[in-house]
Amino acid sequence: QVQLMESGGGLVQPGGSLRLSCAASGTIFRVNDMGWYRQVPGKERELVASINSGGRTNYADSVKGRFTIDRDYAKKMVWLQMSSLKPEDTAVYYCNAAIVGTVGSRYYWGQGTQVTVSS
Repeated sequence: QVQLMESGGGLVQPGGSLRLSCAASGTIFRVNDMGWYRQVPGKERELVASINSGGRTNYADSVKGRFTIDRDYAKKMVWLQMSSLKPEDTAVYYCNAAIVGTVGSRYYWGQGTQVTVSS
C-alpha cells in the first residue's frame, strides 16, 4: 500500500523558516510529479509548488522567491523549504505525488501537516 508521510510543520514567527519533508513508501515502481498544496478552513486546497520527474518546478505567485521545492528520486522524497514566512502562509500543507504502483498510476495525498505563522 502506497503512503505519503509529511513532517516538519509547526509554529514559527513571521520572517522565519520551516522545512517540510514528505516520504513515499510502499510498493512503488515510479514517482512522477510531486508537489505541495495547502488549505485553510473555508477555502479550496491550492497548489504551492510542484516538481516533475525532470526536475522542472512550478510555484504559486504568492510564494515565488520565498519557497523552494526539491526532491530525491532514489529516496522518493520531496521537501519544501519555506523562508520569509508570513501569517498568510498559515495552513495545513499536504504532500501530493503521482505514483505508479501495483494498481497502476494514481495520485496520492499525505495526511497533512499544520504550519502556523504567528508572533
